[in-house]
Amino acid sequence: MKKAILSFSLVLFSIMSYGQWTQYQPNPNNDPALASKELLDPTNHVLMLIDHEGQMAFAVESQPIDELRNNTGLVAATSKLFEIPTIITTVAEKSFSGPVFPELKVYYPDDKEYIDRTTMNSWEDVRVVKAVEEKAKSLKGEYEKPKLVLAGLWTEVCINTCGLSALEDGYDVYVITDASGGISKEAHEMSIARMIQAGIKPITSLQYLLEVYRDWARSDQYVEVNNLAKKYGGAYGLGVDYIKTMQKWMAEGESKH
Repeated sequence: MKKAILSFSLVLFSIMSYGQWTQYQPNPNNDPALASKELLDPTNHVLMLIDHEGQMAFAVESQPIDELRNNTGLVAATSKLFEIPTIITTVAEKSFSGPVFPELKVYYPDDKEYIDRTTMNSWEDVRVVKAVEEKAKSLKGEYEKPKLVLAGLWTEVCINTCGLSALEDGYDVYVITDASGGISKEAHEMSIARMIQAGIKPITSLQYLLEVYRDWARSDQYVEVNNLAKKYGGAYGLGVDYIKTMQKWMAEGESKH
């Protein structure tokens, strides 16, 4: 049993060992310039979180609410950690839809920064469009089309309408599907299918974290990324916590079996 645990430890340790350095020392064998321009990084996109509010969540049936809240927290935490230009917009916050999820508010507590709308399509609110344009100006590099990443409620209304509108205005649009939700599984899936047909790209919340990080040699954020994985990453996060704890115990000589 001890040999099996040790073997598993060595496999995971070999994957994660680059991040053990205390200083930022990227692996000289790696060149981010070789990566596809389709990939997201912290400096090439704007994130917009739409209507992650209590009243909107009550009707969601496409996935369990605890999963939706967890995934939204992971996305918000990722954007905060990597200082990604982020816009939070709500609909009828104080008259109908209520406050944003606690998992979102903990990372973006100042609700005065939220854009509260009446229109279901965020892209029909000129303040939203202007905010995205301003955030896009801060992006580094030269891009044929600025990238815009969306997540929110409901998929079939507020995400679908905003995504298609932004796409038509020249944005390269991505949707984080598991941090979005619809009033039925079919409504969610058909909306995603419609957006894909139009050219919008689906991603998921843990994929978002790992895609913008992408290199375990980036030790300046290694600990924080692993902490987010442990907190929000489901079985993957449990595996990270397992191997880190087992390595600690082995180093301390606490394995007695």
